[in-house]
Amino acid sequence: MMGVMNSCGILVSESVWLRALKRPFDLVAALLLVLLLSPVLLLIAVLVKLTSPGPVFFIQDRAGKDERIFRLVKFRTMRGDRKPDPKELVPLHHPDITRLGYLLRRFKLDEFPQFFSVIRGDMSLVGPRPTLPDQVAAYDAFRRQRLLVRPGITGLAQVYGNSLMPWDERILYDIAYVRRCGFFLDLSILLRTILVVFVGERRMTRPFAQSPFAAFVTSPAENRVDKSQI
Repeated sequence: MMGVMNSCGILVSESVWLRALKRPFDLVAALLLVLLLSPVLLLIAVLVKLTSPGPVFFIQDRAGKDERIFRLVKFRTMRGDRKPDPKELVPLHHPDITRLGYLLRRFKLDEFPQFFSVIRGDMSLVGPRPTLPDQVAAYDAFRRQRLLVRPGITGLAQVYGNSLMPWDERILYDIAYVRRCGFFLDLSILLRTILVVFVGERRMTRPFAQSPFAAFVTSPAENRVDKSQI
């Protein structure tokens, strides 16, 4: 599987999986998961409501494929009166995370409502995590590449990194995914997500430069360094 240049001159995967099969797979898988997990979804919603004051869900506008804005929904894991700071990286042991919220985040259960976003077509099971519109507005052409595919519930940056990994490092993983997206890569990310849930993010973290995907992406900063040495 190779990448090809799109009409804007950006390298993207040419896989049949991305072009024709990924969306039908997402739709069928998400429908089945919602049916199977509906008792769990209901139980979590009740527990969130009973264990801390505030809404059951955390709802926020995010930018998806081609900068399309949609509503991202998670189970609320932090105090109901807390105002989110888009610039803040929230570690698992943040004091504003509730006791139940800690468990939901640790085992990725807070993301379950996003299966409905997959059904609607706003998201995919696998892809770059959706970010805030204000963050996207500040993207340069290099970072904008991560918007060429649907955002995912899990992704390459999530299974090789953790919540404290710098944004620029995550973006390198996201762009590598856009360029290499295929069935076997998606399958490996889904399986690795299960492993991350059981062993924790920190044990699975790997700097992008040490990952098998570094050969497919060169950051603008690296390009500038190379040119200055000529």
